[in-house]
Amino acid sequence: MSGKSLQIEDAARGVGLSFHADKLEMSFRSPRDNVTLSATVPMTSVPPQDEAGQVKIAERAARALPQATRIVNAIAQWLVSSREDTNHTYHLTSRNLAHLSHHLAMVLKASAKDMAAYMAEAMDDAGLAAHVAAMTAKQPQALRAVTDSVPRFGRRLGWYAVARVLKPRLIVETGVDKGLGGVLLCAALLRNAAEGHPGRYIGTEIRPEAGYLIAEPYAAVGRVAYGDSLTTLKGIGEPIDLFINDSDHSVDYEAEEYRAIAPRLQDGSMIISDNAHASDALLRFAEETGRRFTFFREQPQDHWYPGCGIGFAYR
Repeated sequence: MSGKSLQIEDAARGVGLSFHADKLEMSFRSPRDNVTLSATVPMTSVPPQDEAGQVKIAERAARALPQATRIVNAIAQWLVSSREDTNHTYHLTSRNLAHLSHHLAMVLKASAKDMAAYMAEAMDDAGLAAHVAAMTAKQPQALRAVTDSVPRFGRRLGWYAVARVLKPRLIVETGVDKGLGGVLLCAALLRNAAEGHPGRYIGTEIRPEAGYLIAEPYAAVGRVAYGDSLTTLKGIGEPIDLFINDSDHSVDYEAEEYRAIAPRLQDGSMIISDNAHASDALLRFAEETGRRFTFFREQPQDHWYPGCGIGFAYR
């Protein structure tokens, strides 16, 4: 640009662009989200100098920048409506729940209608919601300050449906944190037991303060084993029907967990990875052991976090 800046303004679209020799200054006003953005970013390419090309840049900016304002608006809402700092929780969109129902139906050879009913069963469980709120209220202030008392299960609803369909005798989850996924799985086991299919849950955690949600009545079917998960897994001497990896998210450690449980798996066992959006460890384990692998991507509702998903390995 021969050392000169180039200004592109499109007031109708709320776009303001200022190109310099080495940077781009952007401004955007989104009427829909009521958010104004401004940013300065490095630039290496020279924009077109003709008027038609400049108009197209403004149009493209107006198409792309609302994605950023949507996220910024979601962040602002989250800052005042949630206390969580890590391990974010959220509801899934209705469309995403429908997609999950059909994905589960494919994996479990069941009906999508039944899968949706199981997930609704968990979402409508007033006793479970009250338990989460009550147990959270009992925690020290330092923990309450970073914890939401409203359960938002997200992809964990898929775990629940799997447990309701498989009727597992033993569920093992590595990485419990507060115990939101664990207590949900225990809720599934209690319902299974009432239908004549008893089962147990073991969660592994290295932090002694974790797992507080797994208390009575859910502790009747579940417990937390504190210590290194690999040590705990190697000490399990019975078949594991449902295994969920949600501990150390390094690829090597995840792979070590799968190797540790391999002798305890049967043809009907289901292995779930909570890290399959960022790791190929379960995919590789499935290939090495003759299992199928599928992945479901969750879509959070009204949340800035892009979501994780569920990796399934099964025969």
